[in-house]
Parts: sequence; structure tokens; C-alpha cells
Amino acid sequence: MPLYKKGLFMPIPWFAVLQSVPWADVIRNAPKVADGAKKLWSTIGKKSAAPEKAQTDEHADLSPEARAVADLRTRLAAVEATAAGLHEQMLASSELIKALAEQNAQLIKHIEANRIRVLWLLAGIVLVGALASVSLFLVYAR
Repeated sequence: MPLYKKGLFMPIPWFAVLQSVPWADVIRNAPKVADGAKKLWSTIGKKSAAPEKAQTDEHADLSPEARAVADLRTRLAAVEATAAGLHEQMLASSELIKALAEQNAQLIKHIEANRIRVLWLLAGIVLVGALASVSLFLVYAR
């Protein structure tokens, strides 16, 4: 038996969810989100990845101290390579965030344009309804 039939979870009424979204705030903040993403991208994009250092030769005839230093250098090179990989991932992530923010801003513009069109259509329907009501009144008044 599904959980929603037991009364634990109710199906989500999507219309109610969409009505509960503060669209005015979303529309008002869309440019701020896009600007923030652009600033993030410009900040992270300016920083260059850490240069990778060449690994040193490992010799079997090294002293224990020299082996320890060579090990540390090898580990340091691995850490730098990992940091460079993380930096590339961060650049890719910030580029994605920028693209998503721009898409969000465009979506908000389209939603606002559609909202205005719907208001104009509603005004037209009210006007046509009022004219039809007046026409019917005049026809029945004769």
C-alpha cells in the first residue's frame, strides 16, 4: 500500500506549490543572481591553475635523507596535480553556475512577458464579456 494512502504523505498539488512561490521576489532577484554568477566566474576565471612540477629521478643509491626528500617532492607533485584538477573542476562548476544563472534570468524574462500577455488577454476577455452582457441586456430590454 502506498504511503500516501496511509495518510503519511499526500500527493503534491503542483498548482498550490507554484502559487506559493514568491514570483515577484524571484523576478526581482534574477538579475542579482546572474550578476553574482558572473562575478564568481570572473573571479575564478582570472586565477590560473598551479603549474605542475616535474618529478625528480629516483635513485636507489640515495641516502635515507635524500630518499625522504625525494618522497616528499613526489608527494608534493601529486598534491599539486590534485589541486590543479580541483581548480579545473571549480572552473567548470562556476562556468555551469554562470550558464544556469543566465538561463534562469532568461526564463524569468519569458515568464514575465507571458504574465503580461495573460493580463492583457484577461482584460480583453473581461471587455468582451462586458460587451456581450450589455448586448444581451439591450436585446432583452426591447
